[in-house]
Amino acid sequence: MYAAPPIPPDIVALSDYEAAARQRMDDKAWAYFAGGSADESTLRANQAAFGDLLLQTRVLAEMQGAETRLTLFGQPMDYPILLAPVAFHRLVHPDGELAAAFGAAAMGATMVVSSQASTTLEAIAASTAAPLWFQLYIQHDRSFTEALLRRAEAAGYRAIVVTVDAPAATRNREQRAGFALPPGIEAANLRGLPPTPPSRAGLAESDVFRGLLDAAPSWKDIAWLRSLTRLPLLLKGIMSPADAQRAVAEGMDGIIVSNHGGRSLDTLPASITALPRIADAVGGRLPLLLDGGIRRGTDVLKALALGAHAVLLGRPQIHGLAVGGPVGVAHVLKILRTELEIAMALTGCTRLDRIDRGVLWDAPPQ
Repeated sequence: MYAAPPIPPDIVALSDYEAAARQRMDDKAWAYFAGGSADESTLRANQAAFGDLLLQTRVLAEMQGAETRLTLFGQPMDYPILLAPVAFHRLVHPDGELAAAFGAAAMGATMVVSSQASTTLEAIAASTAAPLWFQLYIQHDRSFTEALLRRAEAAGYRAIVVTVDAPAATRNREQRAGFALPPGIEAANLRGLPPTPPSRAGLAESDVFRGLLDAAPSWKDIAWLRSLTRLPLLLKGIMSPADAQRAVAEGMDGIIVSNHGGRSLDTLPASITALPRIADAVGGRLPLLLDGGIRRGTDVLKALALGAHAVLLGRPQIHGLAVGGPVGVAHVLKILRTELEIAMALTGCTRLDRIDRGVLWDAPPQ
């Protein structure tokens, strides 16, 4: 278990892992993990928007005692980088999520396990010392959804992350590649889920409005979930200030600002572009996290400057896993943490709570 080839010495950045992973993944798996929705405008924007944000360096700062520690929902963390929920890790490594969790544990990072993991949530929890959160899709069968929640609670997961932004999507790159799960790989946590009821749509009617969305979740389902658990409950996929304010009103414990990695509605703004408006709307009433486009430690710094408490890493964990197994996942986290520390040193920030909009070039003078 956890076998991996040596990591090539010329892999020194997350972009190097991406290039190396492309050589190790077949075209269908690459289309699934690398692709976005429709024309992939939002997918490209997620990374490009970080490049448009310039930093303001500060020199001769006293950096003794600098640290990156934080606490989220009562959980201490050494640094503000988590592994985002990503489905079907076994498409790129035979040990799948078990290997990714091993890598996360080596770096003391929290891993958010997907409902669509290719390994059961119980097996992942039993295999690792990494702190785990569980990402929940509200299924068409609400009793099955509640059972998933109870399984996560029983297995020791520390928070529930409800993805709310993907009831439907157009994934043309996957369609062109003819992506389908190969034999032996499945959404292991969804075994036993009753089949989706047949569409009510006639031949000339909408398959979306009279079929796909029949059982889509609403705010009533979020209130229902809130009533079921005492675990911290986060909504993932918030891009609207109005939805962020509703999440606060519904008693959520946290928000993940996310456009689903550009895999949901195309031509949305980048996650980092939406973050300041959401931070202003929330006004510090609950923690904000962000995913989408994080590739450098400076990206993490910029997200924290604009109101995030932590970030989540999606595709890069898959790249690390494909190239180096658990060691690759750990190395990806190590690279990003080191780059964050360098960025903090060069902007004069000794702690995470010292990072604010003043580290950005266009921010008002401090």
